[in-house]
Amino acid sequence: MVVIIVIAVIVLLLILFVVMYNGFVKSSNDCEEAFATMDVYLKKRFDLIPNLVETVKGYAAHEKETLSAVTEARAAIAHSSTTAEKLQNENVLSGTLRSLFAVSEAYPDLKANSSFQELMGQLKKVEEDIANARKYYNAVVKKFNIKVQAFPTSIVASVFHYEKKPMFETDEASRENVRVSFQ
Repeated sequence: MVVIIVIAVIVLLLILFVVMYNGFVKSSNDCEEAFATMDVYLKKRFDLIPNLVETVKGYAAHEKETLSAVTEARAAIAHSSTTAEKLQNENVLSGTLRSLFAVSEAYPDLKANSSFQELMGQLKKVEEDIANARKYYNAVVKKFNIKVQAFPTSIVASVFHYEKKPMFETDEASRENVRVSFQ
């Protein structure tokens, strides 16, 4: 009788272990899916930037420092190898775009340009999409990270080398709203 109880306990522990492992697999895949969704919007923004820079360059050619900062930030994203590095470089790009918006405020002819207005409208929409995707990504990463840290799932996490995933946090400068004005 004792043998049957011991076997039953072992089987139950194995089933619990498998269920927790499968939960990690699902949560990890949810994180990857959320990042991929956010990455689509980040790519859209990435693709808008050269057109925006060229439009601004035509009106504000002497703003080379700002324009080159945007271009360099964009290039850094292209060379990002890890998720954390890409998220950090995206924050840098957001900051340089704010500088570009500030430059555009100083040039009324630029703000009146229909191409510029269209690009800014597209960029505003993409920024909203990025914000929504960031919220979802951070929510699924939070759930995953709780599993990594909470007992007893932390045991499974350590056995299978699951580690906390990075949140997509913004730096202080990026916490301010993107100012897009066509007045």
